Amino acid sequence: MKQTTSFHIVLIEPEIPPNTGNIARLCGATGTVLHLVGKLGFSLDDKHLKRAGLDYWDAVDVRRWDSFDDLQAAFPEGRFWFTSKKATKSHVQADFEAGDFLVFGKETLGLPEELLSRYADRSLRIPILSPVVRSLNLSTAAGIILYEALRQVGQLEP
Repeated sequence: MKQTTSFHIVLIEPEIPPNTGNIARLCGATGTVLHLVGKLGFSLDDKHLKRAGLDYWDAVDVRRWDSFDDLQAAFPEGRFWFTSKKATKSHVQADFEAGDFLVFGKETLGLPEELLSRYADRSLRIPILSPVVRSLNLSTAAGIILYEALRQVGQLEP
């Protein structure tokens, strides 16, 4: 059973099947559409991908796109937020609105510099308090930002 959504998670060229599976499960739990963009580092039939998503795949609206440009063209009025450890604005400083797209890059390289510079005003980071940890796991980051967005629009209220 597919749910309607107020948010979209976009993964550009994800590489690690369990991360995408975990994010798919997150999307299923929150009624969020999952957009997979570009070349994937795995097959959608991958057993690790399926295991991470458990038996919730029927609850997830997964959409495939050849390119980010194709996705943006399909949603010309969409508001896109880009995530990067290089961004200056924290995710809690964003003013999320229902329908926003939360964009994450591949695990090893993040988002392309061209996107981050073009959308610097819509680039967000999750503060990391340790000087020795460089980044968070992709599925953890997606959960943190999605739940902040849900909180801001009042969807976590009983």
